[in-house]
Amino acid sequence: MTVEVHVEYDGECHRVGSLHAASRGATVAFEYEASWLTRSGAFAIDPTALPLRTGAQHAPNLFSAVQDCGPDRWGRMLIDCAVRKRLLPDRPAGDLGYVLALDDGSRIGALRFRRPEGPFLAATHGRLPPVVRLPALLRATDAIHREDETAADLRFLLGEGSPLGGARPKSVVVLGDGALGIAKFRKPDDTRDIAAGEVLALRLATAAGVRAAACELVAVGRSNAVVVRRFDRDGVRRVPMVSAATLVGASSRDSGSYQAIAEGIRRFGDDVAADLAELWRRMVFNLLVANCDDHLRNHAFVMVEPGRWRLAPAYDINPVPTAERGAGHQTPLDADGGDWSIDAALALAAAFGLSGPRAKAILREVATVVGRWRELGRRLRLSKATLDQYASAFDNDAAAEVRRLLRR
Repeated sequence: MTVEVHVEYDGECHRVGSLHAASRGATVAFEYEASWLTRSGAFAIDPTALPLRTGAQHAPNLFSAVQDCGPDRWGRMLIDCAVRKRLLPDRPAGDLGYVLALDDGSRIGALRFRRPEGPFLAATHGRLPPVVRLPALLRATDAIHREDETAADLRFLLGEGSPLGGARPKSVVVLGDGALGIAKFRKPDDTRDIAAGEVLALRLATAAGVRAAACELVAVGRSNAVVVRRFDRDGVRRVPMVSAATLVGASSRDSGSYQAIAEGIRRFGDDVAADLAELWRRMVFNLLVANCDDHLRNHAFVMVEPGRWRLAPAYDINPVPTAERGAGHQTPLDADGGDWSIDAALALAAAFGLSGPRAKAILREVATVVGRWRELGRRLRLSKATLDQYASAFDNDAAAEVRRLLRR
């Protein structure tokens, strides 16, 4: 399979190269167009795996920057359901097939794909659902989980909602001002209000000095959805975006580390000092709210100048109560995968360009805000029962550790 790869940048769409996938196996090759390589302001679409150079570049698996555009568990489940219902002719061929099954109009980032001389793949021609259709989207996602979905449900979610990445049911929606958002819904087996927890965490993050994505908690029937404004769009323009996994060149089996992300910022960052400090602030915030979903694809970067990247707003911050917590955070602090603790974070402060006193000042700012989580929750009109379910996520060992450290 061969597809053209285009990138939309600064209001124009450019063909950057061709991607070839083996008919059997997972190997791929990519070759930049000569016209792109000689263009003023050209940039690598994958900073580590696809440097700007002539000739074919090979990899054993799909390049990470292309994977960033594709679906994760939820999206793949929808696509597989559509194949079983014969709404799609064939099961997608490998990872690239799943990427190409997504909708062009709502695809994450600025990469676009088409077969030679054809249209951009899976274009909806502007049929994305408005935010007022959240109840219909929720009914369709519930049907998927009950395994009694109809062909109409699948057409709605595939054609209008677009099966984006992530583990939880979600859909692209058009906000009241015409901007794009992502709506995330509850699952039928949820035992707590996941949407409320995410909105609370994102609002706390903003109050704690973290640049976080704008979001709203929206009642949908008897449950809530969280609607997050997308930051890979500037009005109707697409903004190039890559995950931290792509920026640092991590494989799917590599959990990476915050220290590795810091090194990626040093290599490719636009405002290195500001982003290093911001990343350290996010690191301790994630610890203090028991966010166990901070893997490398839940950190992102947007391009602000050709080849220069800034941390995107923080997103997918999910506080997890103690009883539901697994083996710990998914992104270790350093390459050794040592203790996830406030002491360990402070010991790494210099690697993020912070002096000891400055790191402690940031820690105090963050901890003070997180300590007021119930107050903010009440301002969001969350019930006492909902807040009680999250108590162990915020009143955790890290919070106690901070109190001891700051008393010294």
